[in-house]
Amino acid sequence: MSIIANTGLPTNGHATVSAEELLRLEECVREPIRTPGSIQPYGALIALDPLTFTVKIESANCSDLLGIDAPLLGRSLAEIAGVEFDREVRASVTDSPSDVNPLHLKIGERAFDAIVHSVDDFLIVEFEPELAAGSPLSTSALYALIHRLTLSTTVDALRADAAAGLRKLTGFDRVMIYHFHPDGHGEIVAEAHAPGMEPYNGLHFPASDIPAQARELYLTKLSRAIVNTSKAPVDLLTDADEPPVPRRDLSNAQLRSVSPHHLQFMSNMGQESTLSMSMVRNGELVGMITCAHRGVLRIPFLLRGGLEVLANQIALQLSALDRVEELTRQVAVRNTRAQLMSQLAATDNMVESLLRGRVTLQHVIEADGVAIRLGGASSAVGDVPPKSERELLIRHAERTWSAEPFASDALAVEYPELAAVGRSSAGVLVLPVGGNGDYLAFFRNEILRSVSWLGDQTNANRNTVLSPRNSFSSWTDSVTDTAEPWGNLIFEAIELARDLEGALLRKAESELARLAMHDALTGLPNRRSLLGQLERALDGVDDAPVSLLFIDLDGFKGINDTHGHDVGDSLLTLVGQRILSAIRADDVVARLGGDEFVVLCEGTDAAETEVIASRVRASIAADIRIGELPLAITASIGTAVATRQMPASEVLSRADVNMYRAKARRPKAESHSHP
Repeated sequence: MSIIANTGLPTNGHATVSAEELLRLEECVREPIRTPGSIQPYGALIALDPLTFTVKIESANCSDLLGIDAPLLGRSLAEIAGVEFDREVRASVTDSPSDVNPLHLKIGERAFDAIVHSVDDFLIVEFEPELAAGSPLSTSALYALIHRLTLSTTVDALRADAAAGLRKLTGFDRVMIYHFHPDGHGEIVAEAHAPGMEPYNGLHFPASDIPAQARELYLTKLSRAIVNTSKAPVDLLTDADEPPVPRRDLSNAQLRSVSPHHLQFMSNMGQESTLSMSMVRNGELVGMITCAHRGVLRIPFLLRGGLEVLANQIALQLSALDRVEELTRQVAVRNTRAQLMSQLAATDNMVESLLRGRVTLQHVIEADGVAIRLGGASSAVGDVPPKSERELLIRHAERTWSAEPFASDALAVEYPELAAVGRSSAGVLVLPVGGNGDYLAFFRNEILRSVSWLGDQTNANRNTVLSPRNSFSSWTDSVTDTAEPWGNLIFEAIELARDLEGALLRKAESELARLAMHDALTGLPNRRSLLGQLERALDGVDDAPVSLLFIDLDGFKGINDTHGHDVGDSLLTLVGQRILSAIRADDVVARLGGDEFVVLCEGTDAAETEVIASRVRASIAADIRIGELPLAITASIGTAVATRQMPASEVLSRADVNMYRAKARRPKAESHSHP
């Protein structure tokens, strides 16, 4: 969300709108632009009864423009324009007027393009005088421009090429391409103009310049020609028994007259003629192409249709280029996300890795700061609000989370109750990770920037609040209390959260699998793991022997009973570490349970096994201190060397038996000693 200081005018998708702008938008809604009851004076219009083909409505200029004695009301089309034209109009209705328009009519020396369409219970026929030969626009030049624009490879290049090409093609003084932002306001994103004219490229304009009801018209009527703003509109006349003319919908009429407000707008901009074409994407008006001229300039109907096709092509091509750019960006972000997930797979501290690893969350979601809670562990990095304010934000976000994350790029303005957070971070993006209170929170600092507008947007530049702006010179204002909008990064954050949920699940599954094969106290392999490794070693026995050391601590029960389980557990953990320090790097140590440990040695004969056993005894018997408590402990060790294909359980049993034999040979006091 962005707010323009003093004006309240928007610059992106969530802005508040000033009271004056709301008033203008409300006034626009009330204006009867579809049913003005008049037409532009450069052409004439009649409305026929579709059964009798007699004139029920006529424009007041029919007689003068067509050169036919007035009045036309009540007369048949055949009488007015001839039998052959009457036959062509009837045939067009039977087929489809859009497929045959324009029809051609010649009355005396006057030639016309006739455009036919139906509305309500009438058949509308509009007459536009044919333009003299030598029109600045030709179909061959149009086709050449269409082909040339297909070679543009970026959004900016296509817009610039289209503006320049259309100005050269049509002869208009100025061609502008508009882009509509999600909040309704527009921006001139490309322009070509005659030398000496003030440039408008890059300027923004409010939604009331092209209000919602006008945009709705542009979805069905894909072009709009306004030929002469200095001439008064021509009224439509009807018989007394007909309903009032203003009720007739002229939405699809070529000649529909222009809103007085818009005429004043054009006059203030120094425009006598304009031609505007819609740019539609997926049923939405995303932009427009407007050609403007300081004098009278008219493009014939057939070529206006060609320009509609061109505008549609440009819209489709822009959509495709936008999609290519977005896909390229997505591929880059997802590659980074994949690197981040790969990095997580190799770490035990996911939070630390996400915030401070080689690849971090800020490489995926551009932000000035990040706070995270994952697996119960919390941390933050970069520019983030204080912890108390972050907790306030998280509590608020948790109450509002639904299918979408909690996101704002003007937090203090949009959520006054979070103003304290907004003072630190104007932009926030918060979303849950799983359902256990874990979350991701991204923060962006306020950015101060200027926005240039098409004319001063304050009331000082209008005769009244509802009047058009008097000047359209560039006017700049400052945007405050806002951060860079999150845009499509919201969807990337959702995908990132899903990836992290998957990583947490995989970590939990891995931990369960590890626990299933490892002793929970010492972290050493357990009996199940040992037997599996022993079986694999025995399956591979050839000339290389496999041996086991079965280790039992002497007098452990007395220590455990005297000093408690905490001391006993610490002692077992320490003994496991000492066994590891006494054996070879490739040997495997397992805890079977209680005070029993086993060492699996591959490639060792009986003599080598005894050497390892001696090192283990000495290591265990060395001075031991648990905290401040000195302890003495010894170990009885039995060994067994496997023969080829001997069952693992039998090898383990032999080592166990030998351990008890060793224990029996030890002096009784030694085997049960403790301080």
